Amino acid sequence: MATMSDRSPSSRPEQQAESAPHRAGFACFVGRPNAGKSTLTNALVGTKVAITSNRPQTTRHTVRGIVHRPDAQLVLVDTPGLHKPRTLLGERLNDVVRTTWAEVDVIGFCLPADQKIGPGDRFIAGELAALKRTPKVAVVTKTDLVDSRALAEQLVSVDRLGKELGIEWAEIVPVSATAGDQVGLLADLLVPLLPEGPQLYPDGDLTDEPEQVMVAELIREAALEGVRDELPHSIAVVVEEMTPREGRPADRPLLDVHANVFIERPSQKGIVIGPKGSRLKEVGIKSRKQIEALLGTPVYLDLHVKVAKDWQRDPKQLRRLGF
Repeated sequence: MATMSDRSPSSRPEQQAESAPHRAGFACFVGRPNAGKSTLTNALVGTKVAITSNRPQTTRHTVRGIVHRPDAQLVLVDTPGLHKPRTLLGERLNDVVRTTWAEVDVIGFCLPADQKIGPGDRFIAGELAALKRTPKVAVVTKTDLVDSRALAEQLVSVDRLGKELGIEWAEIVPVSATAGDQVGLLADLLVPLLPEGPQLYPDGDLTDEPEQVMVAELIREAALEGVRDELPHSIAVVVEEMTPREGRPADRPLLDVHANVFIERPSQKGIVIGPKGSRLKEVGIKSRKQIEALLGTPVYLDLHVKVAKDWQRDPKQLRRLGF
């Protein structure tokens, strides 16, 4: 007698996957600063492509993380947090955000589970409401920081926010990027919202950021951690040179990396360098390990701290520092 198992149901999803069209496109995470966008990007890609920090406004470059799947290629665009700008840098960062929103196939709006919806979230949601055509997924982040009751309340609040502003959420998804909860599910829900098409990037590519930019970001992340609350966001890093050391045996290569850490005022120099250079040394040790892991080669890191007076407000300096 034929049973259901004789019909091999397990093969059916594979057949469906074969006949399902391949999808490829761009998704972008938005949210106020420190809503967990970069951590989520890294979790989805499975490696570090965006710098993370517990200080807001960490991301300054649009980092693309690439998620490869048999059925799709999801390219994640990580933008700075949209905020009320106080400097020319702030205005430029906001321009980057809005330009990115206009170019992606789906937007993920990140709202932390452990913080009530505030004016910053409403400001961004209002801007999103004006984008009629782009599908929007509400992503409730940092779910590991709250209990199930608080999470349920936040999900209801997010739903209500959409209704108030006329946003129809394609999905509302709770995730914890640090614990890895529902990260895969989020990818599953984003993929159907992408257009059909072939891969946009070769297999194995995880980001299209130039290596020098990523190295600079790793150094800046280490520098931010070192100064905590003592400095506002006055740190920029430029990698001046990355060259293989000449005369090294093939099995013992060494990459020389020369980078400058820029601050805005001479008084900040001592803070970054630390007593007898201790803090800068710590930044060097920490970032060198990360750079070596990223590039897969031993690195000699040469760091210098320089003053670029009021660079966040100076168009010429901003251009020089890559903004």
